[in-house]
Order: sequence, then C-alpha cells, then structure tokens
Amino acid sequence: MKPISYREAGVDIEAGARAVQLMKAAVQATYGPEVLAGIGAFGGLFEASALQGMNAPVLVASTDGVGTKTKIAAALGRFETIGVDLVNHCVNDILVQGARPLFFLDYIAASRLNPEMVAQVVGGLAAACRAVGCALLGGETAEMPGVYEPNEFDLVGTIVGVVERQQIIDGQTIVPGDAIIGLASTGLHTNGYSLARRVFEGWDLQAAVPELGQPLGEVLLAPHRTYLAEVRQLWTNGITIKGMAHITGGGLIDNPPRILPAGAAVRLQRGSWPIPPIFRLIQREGDIEEEEMARTFNLGLGMLVMVSVEEVDSALRLLGNGVWRVGEIISANGGAVVQIG
Repeated sequence: MKPISYREAGVDIEAGARAVQLMKAAVQATYGPEVLAGIGAFGGLFEASALQGMNAPVLVASTDGVGTKTKIAAALGRFETIGVDLVNHCVNDILVQGARPLFFLDYIAASRLNPEMVAQVVGGLAAACRAVGCALLGGETAEMPGVYEPNEFDLVGTIVGVVERQQIIDGQTIVPGDAIIGLASTGLHTNGYSLARRVFEGWDLQAAVPELGQPLGEVLLAPHRTYLAEVRQLWTNGITIKGMAHITGGGLIDNPPRILPAGAAVRLQRGSWPIPPIFRLIQREGDIEEEEMARTFNLGLGMLVMVSVEEVDSALRLLGNGVWRVGEIISANGGAVVQIG
C-alpha cells in the first residue's frame, strides 16, 4: 500500500502556517502592554493587574457565531466584514450587562483552509477589536475535510469583559412606565440569514435592487454594528440605564424578556421607528407573517435601552440620529410579554 500524507488526507499544515503569517500583523496591532503572549503561543496571556483598581471586578464571557451569513460572504468572495460582525455581536452581548471588553478569541473551521480568506476574516476581527479597545488574544484555524462541505466554513468567537459588581445591569430596577429607546440596526446584523437565503434563493446577489438602492449582496453583508460608544455616552452623561436587550436570534419577541423582572412586559409602538427596506422586501417575497418577521429579525432595532421616563428626552438628545422612543414597560397582567401594536 502506498503511503499517504496528511495533505493527501485533506489537511494542509503549510496552508495553516501561511494563514498565521498573513494574519500576524493585524492580530498584534490589537495588543496593549497587558498582552504577555498571544498569537503563536499555546495559550494567550493577559495581565490582569489593572483589575486591582476596581472594587469588585466581575468577569463576563460570551460565545457566539455569525451563522449562515458565512454563506453570503462565500457566495460573494467577500470575507473582510464577517469578522467585524462577530466581534461587534459579542461586544453587544456583554455590554447589556454593563461590561466592557478585555480580550477576544476566534475559531475558524473549514473543509480546506484558504490562507488569503482566513487573513481577510482575521483582518476584520482585528479592526473591530481595535475599535473597541479589545485585544485579539488568540484563536484557532481548523481544517476539517469530511465535516464541512467543500467551500464551507464556520466562524465563532469568545469574548471576555469586566464590570464592577455594583454596576451590573440585570433589569431588576425596571418598572412599568419606564421608556424604551431603540437604536438603529444596520440591517440583518447576524441573525435570520437562513430564512433570508431561502427567500432570495436564485437571486443575483450582485444585481442592484431598486427599492434597496444597491446590490442585494451589499445589503445582506452590511456589518453588525456595536453600541458600545452610545452606551458609554449615556453613562458619561449620568443617564441611568435600567436594562438593555441586544436584538439577536429570536428578534423583537424573544430577546426583551431576557432582561425583564417578574410582572413586567414590553409594549413596542409600531410606526415609531423606520423599518429598513430589506425587511419589507423579505416579508413580501417570502409572504411572511408579521409575527414571524418580529420573531426572526431585528426589523431595524439592534438594541433596546430601558430608562426612566424622566431621563428619556435627555437620552434621545444625547444620542441624536438613528435613535427613537419606541415603547414603554407595562405590567404583564397575564398577557404577552412583548406586545407590538
């Protein structure tokens, strides 16, 4: 029997090494003096003495992925934005509990590694990490033929942040009468793509769509935005944030209840914010019911922020455009926890 190599079995170690070299400079650009060991080490080392200046630091961690948005990126051969998607999604997930990011780890798996593609993805990860002051501490690239189909890949990340224990946001001070502020999304963000791809099956992603004003693929690849700057602006100006809901999988129906205390419900006022054309297009082309749309997509609201009614006008003035008062907290009284009407 003729001997076979690892490459012939489907795993190219040299491609992995080349990917590391291509991404190295971008990753190292995210390092501050607290990073003692990063790319190339068996484990990342993050020096945590800065936390000693905090009274009761609490680490907050989250893991997530970008789902089947990777298939849109692969279809267009555009990989620089999905790294941004992943970091910003994870930053928002810990932000709702009041945490700021410390470091990030990524995992890229594919049927066969393309070093240039991996470098584009990691370049986006690094750019997003730099923008929020987060170190891209390390990660893994895995070549797994037989697990992933040819030309398929997956992207997952883990973020670790920190918050003072006394400043954890858990929604427990939310009461009926509090106002709900909605912050604009940039599109689908990272959720609902399996349904969107079903609706647009057979469409030319590079063709302009008149009602969108640009090619469909550009709209579907619009990066998930982070709300760290806006939340910091509210904090800096003394606005008390009672709760936040990052509108991800489960849309406007399943995410707000995650931060509500017992007996509280959300009432969103339809028409109080503009729904981007991409969602209207999906609904029309897929003949999708309103409730299904609200349970699947963010419908133009990427983050909900709960504040007292006394502070809502100040918060809106501070944040400016792309922010609306979209509803209020009401008593549940046995009804639906989220009402949109």
